[in-house]
Formats: sequence, C-alpha cells, structure tokens
Amino acid sequence: MLFPGKWYKKHLKNNLFMKIILIFSIIAVVTTITFSYLMFLLMSQSVVQRQLEIQKRTVESVNDYMQHKYNAVQTMMRDVYRDSELTANTSYLLEHPYQDYVTYRLDRYLNETSTTTDSVQFFRNQLEDDPDIRRLLLYSSVKQQLYVFNDRENFNIISTNAAHSLVPDALYLEEASSVTLPNIWVRKTISLSDSPMFSIRVPINDKQSLRNIGQLLVFYDADHIWKSMGDYKDDFKGDIIVLSADNDVLFDSSGTFYGKKYPYPEQIEAIYADGEKVNGMLITKLTHTQGGFTVLSAVPERELAATYRGLRNMIVIICLICILFAVITPSLFISNFATRAHNIIRFTRKVKNGDLDARIADVKEDELGQISKSFNDMLDELNLYIDRVFKAEIKQKHSEISALEARVNPHFLYNTLEVIRMRAISQGAADVGEMIYSLSVLFKSYVHPKAKHTMKDELEACRLYLELFRIRYKDKFSYELHCPKELEGRVVLKMSLQPIVENYILHGMRTDRSDNHISIHLAKEGVILRAVVTDNGRGIKQERLEQIQHDLLDKDSSSESFGLRSINERMKLLYGEPHGLAVDSEEGKGTTVTVCFPDLGEEEPTYV
Repeated sequence: MLFPGKWYKKHLKNNLFMKIILIFSIIAVVTTITFSYLMFLLMSQSVVQRQLEIQKRTVESVNDYMQHKYNAVQTMMRDVYRDSELTANTSYLLEHPYQDYVTYRLDRYLNETSTTTDSVQFFRNQLEDDPDIRRLLLYSSVKQQLYVFNDRENFNIISTNAAHSLVPDALYLEEASSVTLPNIWVRKTISLSDSPMFSIRVPINDKQSLRNIGQLLVFYDADHIWKSMGDYKDDFKGDIIVLSADNDVLFDSSGTFYGKKYPYPEQIEAIYADGEKVNGMLITKLTHTQGGFTVLSAVPERELAATYRGLRNMIVIICLICILFAVITPSLFISNFATRAHNIIRFTRKVKNGDLDARIADVKEDELGQISKSFNDMLDELNLYIDRVFKAEIKQKHSEISALEARVNPHFLYNTLEVIRMRAISQGAADVGEMIYSLSVLFKSYVHPKAKHTMKDELEACRLYLELFRIRYKDKFSYELHCPKELEGRVVLKMSLQPIVENYILHGMRTDRSDNHISIHLAKEGVILRAVVTDNGRGIKQERLEQIQHDLLDKDSSSESFGLRSINERMKLLYGEPHGLAVDSEEGKGTTVTVCFPDLGEEEPTYV
C-alpha cells in the first residue's frame, strides 16, 4: 500500500500528463457538480412551489365545500323565516305535540282557501335535495323532542326528556357553536353509526317573540369532504384536517385524529401566512369566521422532499454521466499523447544505454511526430560522428590502458624482489625456497597471460603474493579468500585486486602485532560483482583518506596512490560508471577497499 506522499512521488510529481488529467478532471467534476446542484435547487424549489400551490388549492376546495354546506343550512332557515306560514307551522310543530300539529294543519287547510306549507315536508325535501346529508334533526327545546329525518325518507319523533336523557343539556351547552362534531348523546339517541360526520347547527327562534324554541341540526357525511378535493387529491401530499372552533377534528384525511382534539394547536396559532414551516411541517390554513371552522393542510417536510427525490436521482445520474464523459474523453486523448511521449522517452533511454540503432516509429505530423523525426535524424548524424571521431578516441583510451599496465608490472616486480632480498639477508632459512617458488609462479602468470583472466586467476595471484609474506612473518599474519564457486569463472580486469593487497603489506600491516589479518570476499549483486578487501592494519589518517578519495575522482591527479588510482582509472575507462574502486578507513582500526566489477560472464570482456 502506497502512502499519499509516496503515491504522489511515483504517479504525479514527475508525470506532467497525470497532472493535466487530474487538474482537468477536478475542474470538470467541480463544475458539473456545482451546475447540477444549482439545477437541483432551482427545480426542487419549483417542485415545492407547485406542491404549495396544490396544497393551497386543495384547502380552498375543502373550504368552499364546507362553506357551501354552511350556507345551505343558513339558507334553509332563511327560507323558513321568509315564508310566514312556514314559519308559523314550524313554530307550532316545535311548541306542541305532533298530533296537535297535524290537527292544526287540518284546521288551517279547511279554513284557508290555499294550501299551507307543511314544515315536515319542507325539511324532508331539503334532505332529498342534498345527498351529502345523513340526518336532519329538528330539536324542540319546549317539548324536549327530536324530529329525525333520515336518508331513507323516514321521519321519527324521539322524546329526550331531561329526566331521562342528556340530550337537552348537551344541545344547550353547544348552542353557540355552528359547525361541530355530532353530539355523542344525540348520536346514541338516534342510533347513528360511528362513521365520520360533521354537524351544522342553526338556532330556531319564534319570529314574533324572538324566543328560542329549538335547533336545526344537519349531519353531513365527512367522506364527501375528501371527494370535494377533486383532481388535487391525487397530487396532494400530507393531510387535510377540518377543525371546529373548539379544535375538534371534523375531518382528517389520514383518519388519525377524527373525533379528537387536535394535538398541535401551536401549528394553528403560529400560522400567519400560507406555506409556513412549524415543527417540521409545512402548514396552510383557511378559517371561516362565521362558521368558526378551520381548514388545515399539513405536509411533513420529509414527504415534501420525497416529491423531488426522483428528480434528485435523475440529476445525480445525469451528473455522473456528464462527469464520466468529461473525464474519460479528454483522458483517452491525453493518455494517447502520453503514450507517444513515453515511447519517445523509452527510445532516448535505449540510446543512453548504447543502442544507437533505435528508431521511433511515429508517422504522425503533429508536434510529437516532428520530435520523433528530429530524434531519428539526430541518431543518424550521431552514428556518422561516432564512425569518424569516437572510435579514434576509444583507440586512444586503449593505448592509455596499456601504458598503465606497463607502469604497474615493474612496480610490482621491484617490490617483490626487495622483499625476497631482505628475507635472504636477514636469515638463510629453508623457507626462502618456498618464497622463490611462489614468486616464480607469480612471474609466470604475468609473463605468459591466459586468453581470459578470471576471478579465480586474480585471487590466485593475491594468494601467491600473500603466501610470500605469511612465510616471512610466520604467526604474525593471516589471510582469508572467499569466492562462491559460481563466480570463479567470471572474467575480470587483470591486476585489479593484487595492488590493493600490496598496499596493505607495504603501508598497513603492523609487524609489532601478531594478529595482522586481511580478507577478500566476493559477492554478486545484480549485474555487479563486488569484491570487499578488509584489513585490521594501521588505517589511514582522515586528511590522507580525503586526499585519496579526491584522487580517485580526479583522473588528472598525480598523487602517490598510484596502485589504487590505476585500478580505478582502468575500471572507469573500460566499463564506465558505477564500476570502480572506493576506499573507507579509520586510523588505528583498519581499511576497507570495495571494488565493483561488471558481471561479464565467462566470455571475453567487451569494452564500452
């Protein structure tokens, strides 16, 4: 898993095309999301306004229906008062027993030349004219009787004497209300079902004395309120509630609160304009001042949000499609451009690694095509230049290498003979023969060189040289050579390790100690053969170490570190970077010299 910093370095820091795609994608995504969000706000507000308009029209329709029923009952009584005979008959019916009313009607019929209007028939006709009426009741407060007209054209007289019924007291208490729920005691008395209804009440007064003699109660089917909503009920969200002046629920489209007190009176009191939000509800109301009823619509905000949820999903889908189109299409174009650019980079790296025959196959005539053509032309010119000039320089470098090797061999022979001479002078021991034998073998290896010089040959030269000094110093000196079997046949540069060993013997070994030790370890690391020469000798002073390291980097230096510098120069000339030699030392603890060979296999070396 890549951390953000590593991911940035790997994919973005040095990748211009990825940066272009990323920046363009961010701009496209932000622009599309912003535009989609603004569109959503605009369209959602339009949906909300439309729902508010439906809510308002629905409330107005229900209010018109309730007002129409209220006006119908008021008109019913006005018609009674406008007809003096009907008024007289109605007053007589409410103030006398029904038998007396029948006798009264017969007497007037016989004495009058024209027929008089029958109050019972008049109210029966009103019931027949309005199919929404479930019951029409005339209550006589004088006789404490109910005259009940039902929708099956039946006419009943029910006694409601206060000694045996609560109806007179109940009707007296509700006398001031116009539009209410049907009184529970009246419903029980007339055996009315519990289906939703509302009642409209009008007092009946004697026309002459203005004394109240009863009430007219009309019970309407509340289900017809829902029908009055017309075409709006299909699109309407939320609930329609009709309240009486006492906050009794006359109608509830959800069926939850009918017949109960409305539990949220603060919603009614807080509304001053249509479409106000109260406790998460969008409220619209209309109040009829004469009838005292209120039509209320309440839409939960979550239901209102559901009206534009489909719109939101559609906009999200369109937004995603636009983002994909806006990102993928330019990305494909830029990716194609990036592929061609990376192809050019890949070919330049081939050339950098020595493949001067590489050519870019890009036939397009755009900018990258022109770069490719110019690159190919440059390689053609470069090959001509190499044929003329560079090969001559290579020959010159080979001559310099031969001169360096010629300088190393006499230097080595001189030092070796000096050691043998000193040994012969100091003591005429029998081991001098061994030393001379080792020296003769060493000479033979340089006088008669092999067709290819391997790591095994170089290590054998080091062993012969070290053996000379092991014999000389006996128990004061030891050495160790370690080379994996598979690396012994690798071709290496001749005299690449022996001068390092010689430097230790001449400058690093401490003859006053008995634990002098030097080791050579070989290992393969990728395409590099690494030889590490480690000793525990005197070490090198810091100033001198810095000078040696500087001389290894400066090929024109004329310092005294000829052996090390000659190895490093030959390695650089033949194989280039990163091959060569590195020195690390600490005074009094020893020195470590690391030599990096190219892995040339077991074939003849090929010079770069």
